[in-house]
Amino acid sequence: MEKYLPAGITGEDIITVLAGMSAFLVVMAIWSTGIVKDSMHGRLKALQDRRSDLKRGYVAPVKRRTPVKSAKHVGLMNKVVQSFNLLKNEQTEKYHKKLVQAGFRGKDSLVVFMFFKLVLPLFVGVIAVVLIYGLGMFDLSTFMKAGACIGSVLLASYLPEIILKNISDKRNAEMQKSLPDFLDLLVICAEAGLTLDSALHRVVKELGNTCPELADELGLTSVELGFLPDRKQALINLSERVTLPAIRAVTATLIQSERYGTPLAQSLRVLSNEFRNERIMKAEEKAARLPATMTVPLILFILPTLFVVLMGPATCQLADNLVNR
Repeated sequence: MEKYLPAGITGEDIITVLAGMSAFLVVMAIWSTGIVKDSMHGRLKALQDRRSDLKRGYVAPVKRRTPVKSAKHVGLMNKVVQSFNLLKNEQTEKYHKKLVQAGFRGKDSLVVFMFFKLVLPLFVGVIAVVLIYGLGMFDLSTFMKAGACIGSVLLASYLPEIILKNISDKRNAEMQKSLPDFLDLLVICAEAGLTLDSALHRVVKELGNTCPELADELGLTSVELGFLPDRKQALINLSERVTLPAIRAVTATLIQSERYGTPLAQSLRVLSNEFRNERIMKAEEKAARLPATMTVPLILFILPTLFVVLMGPATCQLADNLVNR
């Protein structure tokens, strides 16, 4: 590969740079894991901001809120995004909804997302052109070089959406695990005579450490139940923020209870049993699929080693006897 490199750059130099970058990333990863992050303060601050927004909008609508200055880097991103009118296209509302579903409800989250969606393909495309055409690191044909550059740009353009979808799926999975416990606690609070918003507030305190994602959504719903003029809208907002079918079933039950006065505890107990049985069935399904999954690693890695251990000595002894004869 050294004949494709420019003068003054050797393969050892590239390996040294890559090794240094790898060591730096390892040190950063170890340092980040050693920091204890308490996200409860941030969630409480976000809920308090949401409470203030609702109070300002519905209780005292005549007062106008003074704009809060963003950070410098966010302000630069905002200028770049505004210059290309990216916040006014048809996809903005869809991206904003996806960001909310992934847990990013900040005012600057959409600006940051659109900035990276704009800049990341250009950055990756420039790096690909420099590596492929400038340094000649890959021995490819002309058609393959152009395809590699175009493919890297397309992959970088979809990378923010892929990362956002992955974060949203992981968040939904964590909430799905804690949903039966949430329903059990809500049943206990309902049987104790608490109202829906008081019961949600109590459940949020209990689930704050075990499932912060679900506690965050329920805390926001509790705030909206106290300030929105239509309590049904608060539950609809919860079903829109969380795309789980189980959450939608819970919100439908709560809306029915609010509208018709049906017994809340009995309905929630039935849903809790269904969700817990569903979780047990998924665990049993994974356990039943385990033998078929382990077949390929068993054949590729375990059986050859077992054959070497069992048949190796006999093969060596047979070879020695044949050589001596």
